Amino acid sequence: MACTAPSGLPCMPGTAYATFWETRMKWLVSLVGAALVMVPLRDVFHTLWHPTRHGGLSRHVMSALWKLSQRLPLRRRAAGLAGPLAMVTVVAMWAGTVVVGWALIYWPHLPDAFSFATGLKPAEHGGPVDSLYISLVTVATLGLGDIAPTEPWLRIVAPLEALVGFALLTATVSWVLEIYPALTRRRTLALRLSQLQRNDPSPPQLDSPLGAAVLDNLAGEVARISVDFLQFAESYYFHEGEDHTSLAARIRYAADLADRASNAQHAEVRFAAALLITALEDLSTILDQRFLHIGGTERDIYQAYAEDHGRAQL
Repeated sequence: MACTAPSGLPCMPGTAYATFWETRMKWLVSLVGAALVMVPLRDVFHTLWHPTRHGGLSRHVMSALWKLSQRLPLRRRAAGLAGPLAMVTVVAMWAGTVVVGWALIYWPHLPDAFSFATGLKPAEHGGPVDSLYISLVTVATLGLGDIAPTEPWLRIVAPLEALVGFALLTATVSWVLEIYPALTRRRTLALRLSQLQRNDPSPPQLDSPLGAAVLDNLAGEVARISVDFLQFAESYYFHEGEDHTSLAARIRYAADLADRASNAQHAEVRFAAALLITALEDLSTILDQRFLHIGGTERDIYQAYAEDHGRAQL
């Protein structure tokens, strides 16, 4: 009989071809699962250790939930929940994608590549639910042992999933510990500006060594907030509290102080004012490039920032 094998493949009986293609499909599904696992790992890397202006899945999720909160009837209350709920959603997305990805790695090799505890019939445990169960047990590091891999490569892959699960837990805790200090620094600066605005320094008070010290301190705080928006961009999507702790509502007062001090008689006051003006320009650039995308003047950007956080400039 003439060989009918596809070009480049050896002649094999029909059953051998079926087995050959079945094996290829199994490995294809496993490779899809491995690619799926890489998606949240890449996102964790860019979110925690290598932030970029383009962001990743987590940034898109948080941005979408933030925009949704702006359209709800109780906008301020919804915005207050947007940040925390977005973080929970992102963490659930990371964990769910890892679990499903590893389940796809296991599924094609069930039940042949696994051993089962006494009482479990291998023929009844080869479906997607069982692969999800194995993945969940492994990523949670429970190690129940009722279904365990026997193939050498799977015995390496399964502990790797447990390590990834532990890494996700660590990443989540680290993320929370990074975001909330950034929020505290932002609210502290807003409260400081609120206190200055309520005591509104007179021209002689501003044109003095004390005024220079105040302006210099504000410039340093604004620069620190700029770094926070670069390093912890997700903090933007958190509600900033009441007006006196909202940087979006108070930031223009810092610009007003700098403008008032830019023509002071004391050279150190003028220099401190110039530093503050530069710091505010850098902050407005970061806000526009990363979040607002309006391309306007500094005043326009700060107005858009205030409106995006449900505040009017004070």
